[in-house]
Amino acid sequence: MGDNKIESVLKEDRQFDPPQAFLDKATLKAADVEALYKSAEADHESFWADQARDKIDWHKPFNQALDESDAPFFKWFADGELNVSYNCLDRHLDSKGDKTAIIFEGDDGEVEHISYRELYARVCRFANALKANGLGKGDRAVIYLPNIPQAAVAMLACARIGAIHSVVFGGFSAVSLRDRIDDAEAKMLITADGNYRGGKLIPLKETADKALSEGCQSIEKVIVYKRSGADVTMADGRDLWWHDAVDGQADECDPEWVDAEHPLFILYTSGSTGKPKGIQHSTGGYLLGAICTCRWVFDLNDSDVFWCTADVGWVTGHTYITYGPTACGATQVMFEGVPTYPEADRFWKMVDTHQVTIFYTAPTAIRALMKQGDEYPQRHALDSLRLLGTVGEPINPEAWMWYREMIGKERCPIVDTWWQTETGGHMITPIPATTPTKPGSVAKALPGIAADIIDESGERVSDANAGGILVINKPWPYMLRTIWGDPERYRETYFGMFDEHTYVAGDSAQRDEQGNFRILGRIDDVVNISGHRMGTMEVESALVAHKAVAEAAVVSRPHEVKGECIVAFVILKEDGGSDELAKELRDWVTEQLGAIAKPEEIRFADGLPKTRSGKIMRRLLRTVARDEEITSDVSTLENPQIIDQLQAKGS
Repeated sequence: MGDNKIESVLKEDRQFDPPQAFLDKATLKAADVEALYKSAEADHESFWADQARDKIDWHKPFNQALDESDAPFFKWFADGELNVSYNCLDRHLDSKGDKTAIIFEGDDGEVEHISYRELYARVCRFANALKANGLGKGDRAVIYLPNIPQAAVAMLACARIGAIHSVVFGGFSAVSLRDRIDDAEAKMLITADGNYRGGKLIPLKETADKALSEGCQSIEKVIVYKRSGADVTMADGRDLWWHDAVDGQADECDPEWVDAEHPLFILYTSGSTGKPKGIQHSTGGYLLGAICTCRWVFDLNDSDVFWCTADVGWVTGHTYITYGPTACGATQVMFEGVPTYPEADRFWKMVDTHQVTIFYTAPTAIRALMKQGDEYPQRHALDSLRLLGTVGEPINPEAWMWYREMIGKERCPIVDTWWQTETGGHMITPIPATTPTKPGSVAKALPGIAADIIDESGERVSDANAGGILVINKPWPYMLRTIWGDPERYRETYFGMFDEHTYVAGDSAQRDEQGNFRILGRIDDVVNISGHRMGTMEVESALVAHKAVAEAAVVSRPHEVKGECIVAFVILKEDGGSDELAKELRDWVTEQLGAIAKPEEIRFADGLPKTRSGKIMRRLLRTVARDEEITSDVSTLENPQIIDQLQAKGS
């Protein structure tokens, strides 16, 4: 193997065919999927044009599907006109007006059912309120709200009037909020007085006021939803209550027709260093991706109750809460709280209460709930479930198996989905009615997605189980269009490694003998030990397979002999940690993967530094492992206090 390839030593032979009971009721049959792949392979551009004409209601039809004359700034359906809010709401009113669009459960257990007709009325009233307060086509509004229906209403209302929204997760700091407002030059901020999450008050308005006091000169109006009832300060002439803003507004609002390339939203990705990137998505192409992937990957039918546990502050909540399910006319669950409050069976209780059929969550949540013990899911029947999904990061095989056996009762296919904020929707994932699934494998690319693996010289990696750089070789409709205000950063970050038609995802991957992809981790999460390049995800999976380990994160640090060595941060299922257990775990990894993967050091901790979306901040862990000073902003972490513990010298 060449020096610039990534070696893979983790083997996974378990494979599960789609259950017959699922196949019998599947909306998308094997023949349908085969036809999609054949059509996409025959003519990439025509395939997506056909999908766009079939799945979107256009105000003005498009004539040209793909314009790549200014690569890598690709345009899709650019001369067509549409409105996303119309496609998510208006077109369902005659056939599904009385159908439940959103089942909302609050942190305190309150439940609300909102029909498509009522959601339409709420969106129109708020859209009229936005216009009355000076927001118009092309203006930016920052949305800083809890995971409540009003967040989706605000997003859809912005889309209705052609305004561009940028949602900031309701747990982010004042500094993070300020930076995003300033970068977008937002005209309006939409927030709440506060909300309860896990029984704790989150003082959103207080945080927003702090952000506004430190900059944000572009903000003209702040609309505040009364959620918690907490005492807040309202600035005269700038701040107004949501209920006052919508009072007297009509419950109809004509949609603003925009061209397909009109920006729908900006969503900022936060790295551990550097300025956050404002990922800009289009209107037409993004909507098409949300619809197609909901149909193909989740096999949505009219009777499903879909639950994506993400927050609308992340791209998952954009595509698979606000836009995809509503554009498909589905019923979905929205949840304000956390999976362990008031007890660790909150998710499973809600599945039974609302008869959820499709459940989509993050590996981080699965591992955390595994650690709580089997007794919690065993309290509940979970017999309404027919499909499970994972999102956010690679899932280790043992967590995948627990999810399959304990939650899915071995009857639910698992769609392990690979995609990114930048890709806009699913890219590589099983299609449940046709794809045999493997623990830890994201299977094959979807129809119309040209995924491949290449080495650092640009050569295709064709050997089975050999790793390399994951790339997408052809543009797709729901890809990002640019980085807001920084097109050169867009070009350099995503198309600077090879050529202007090769999107570099930033992940490493491998394919097995059947052509199934497995994500090995970020490219910068590769360790080089004595000339062998290895993805850290494999070592993490091996550690988590040990009976004592609940979660693990692996990084590298310099080594005077090997070049680099492995440092593992380990969270145990039970409290404690010893030199003896550290040695046992190092030997365990050697047994599972070989001596080359043996960690040099194991550090036990109570938790890992994670963003509020649940992603482990491995760059931060690298800094800790190398005993370097942390200079990056840690305010966006879910648990910044864990840093002090991790910096203590481990075994």
